[in-house]
Amino acid sequence: MRLRSWLGVMLMSALLAVNAAAWAQSYPERPVRMLIAFPGGGTIDTLGRILAQKLTEAWGQNVVIENRPGAGGNIGAAAAAKSAPDGYTLHFGAQTLAVNVTLQPSKEFDPVKDFDPIMLVATAQDVLVVPPNSPFHSVKELIDYAKAHPGELNYASLGTGTSGHLATVMFSDLAGIKLQHVPYTSVSQATTDVISGRIAVFLPTLGGHIGNVTAGRMRALAVSGRARAVQLPDVPTFNELGVKFVDETSWYALFAPKGTPVEIIAKVNADVERILAMPDVKEKGLTLGYRFVGGSPDKLAAFLKSEIAKWAEVAQSASLK
Repeated sequence: MRLRSWLGVMLMSALLAVNAAAWAQSYPERPVRMLIAFPGGGTIDTLGRILAQKLTEAWGQNVVIENRPGAGGNIGAAAAAKSAPDGYTLHFGAQTLAVNVTLQPSKEFDPVKDFDPIMLVATAQDVLVVPPNSPFHSVKELIDYAKAHPGELNYASLGTGTSGHLATVMFSDLAGIKLQHVPYTSVSQATTDVISGRIAVFLPTLGGHIGNVTAGRMRALAVSGRARAVQLPDVPTFNELGVKFVDETSWYALFAPKGTPVEIIAKVNADVERILAMPDVKEKGLTLGYRFVGGSPDKLAAFLKSEIAKWAEVAQSASLK
């Protein structure tokens, strides 16, 4: 009797495994939603739409971007975390998932406990820009003035915990200066105010502002990363200038609601890995300032935990709140 029961359990387990594999192979059988917790038009939205288009072509099913901004990314992330773990909702998240654990903790979700990691897709270089009529033509000139006039210069970001906020706080900390934070809800309005001179300093991701720099509407003083930006070869890195800035503060990663079948996680991971290797996607990434990463779900899981710890430590030594 025990042998029969054991055989029954083994047979059922085998059938479930076969069904799961077959389900993953046929996935997706209907449109997939990719939820982004930020407004359209930004750096993460642009990359998300590139991925969505390529996945649509690969799967023969529409991958639809849904922008759900608010609360520094918490509203969209919570909506994704609470979705059914069936593979038909993916979350394309950013560094705010790690930062908000310290700065804006949410009672609605936990980024480690409520998501299954899929892939760390990319990071993005930051660029320090000033208005075209700014008196500052170098990082040294900016730092020297800010030290002599603490709190006089202001800077723009898209809100607490966003990449521009984090990058500027870290830069200010490293340079030993104090700048006044002016948060915006719209990247277009922030850009307009930088160009007009209402904002003295802006440290956004590079991709969305290459055109403004090359057209002379903004002046670039430095970029983050270990190497100069291909698009701005004459602009030095922070490290070249003696400012030990982080490589990149912005990152973009794919997650699924906790409990999504591992076979689906593996399929999405493998398909996105292939997309990142496509020549046209690599060219777009280079043009827009992305650094594609890729790798396993475990790699993203470890990275997320390290980012949460890093920003918790930064928050203790900087005026992030």
